[in-house]
Formats: sequence, C-alpha cells, structure tokens
Amino acid sequence: MNFLGIREKGVYGNRDYSALLDLIEEKAKELNIEVETFQSNGEGEIIDRLQRAYYDKVDGIIINPAAYTHYSYAIRDALASLSIPKIEVHISNIHEREEFRKISVTAPVCDEQIMGHGLEGYLMAMDAIIKLVYNNL
Repeated sequence: MNFLGIREKGVYGNRDYSALLDLIEEKAKELNIEVETFQSNGEGEIIDRLQRAYYDKVDGIIINPAAYTHYSYAIRDALASLSIPKIEVHISNIHEREEFRKISVTAPVCDEQIMGHGLEGYLMAMDAIIKLVYNNL
C-alpha cells in the first residue's frame, strides 16, 4: 500500500497512499465516524494490530491483506478470532489476475470482499461496514 502510485500503475493506478488516506478521511467525515488507518508490510505487525482491535473495542475492520491474502493463515486466524464485521478489499480484481491471486485464505473469515473498484473500493467498504455494524447492534 505504501507503494501506491509507484508500483504497477496499470493495475493499481497513479494515486498514492496519501491520496487514499485523504479519500478515507473525507468519507469518514461524511459518515460522521472515527476511522483509524494502519499500514504495515510486516505480517506480525498486522496480526498484532488485528489482535489489539479486540482490546480497543473496534467496531469493524476493513483490510487489504495484499499478497498475504493468498497464503497467510496467521492473518486469517487473527481475523477469525474477531467477532466484529470485517471486509476484505482489493484495488484490482484478483479473480482476473494470475492464478495464485484468485485464492484468498482470508476472505472466508470476512463478511464481504470488495475488489476491482480501485481506491473507491475502500469507500464502498466503509458504507458496507456501517451497515454491518448497525445490523449487529
């Protein structure tokens, strides 16, 4: 995610991570919600943050596990341990890419998967997570 706008622009577009954060912040204001963003390239740090969500009493999680989507059973297990709404997001449509990208080990423990909508997929996920959170109250 920190290489948005740098790597594979034909797949991920020209907008950088800062632009994504701006979109999320603007959407959060529109929805009148508090959003925390977290980015790490380290599997252990991602797992630590997911586990901390339990203690922080987070209402929902939107996650793009990136390449970990396809093989990280550790992130899958961390997601599965949380009984809050979870949405997996991918900027590209992983089902239209290389064979190895078509499998997500994390999606089965998420409530929804949104893919192929570019950065706007995160905004779609924010709308969806609100519905899931309020349906679970």
